Amino acid sequence: MLYLIAFAVAAVIALLLWRAMSADRADVPRGTGTTPPAAPPRRTRPTGPDDDPDFLRSLDESMRRDDDPPPPAKD
Repeated sequence: MLYLIAFAVAAVIALLLWRAMSADRADVPRGTGTTPPAAPPRRTRPTGPDDDPDFLRSLDESMRRDDDPPPPAKD
């Protein structure tokens, strides 16, 4: 009977130590219940000039201005 009580006490101590050690690990993401853990925030990449819509719009406008013939000169 003494061995059974000692085994139960050892199991409880092991469980408490395991819970205490796993709570200290901050690098492991944990969710609550059955919900998955939240995804880390996404990093945005810097936008290059060829991906920037404002730059592309201004480039298109300047190319159209260059393609248009100059207005006739008034004498």
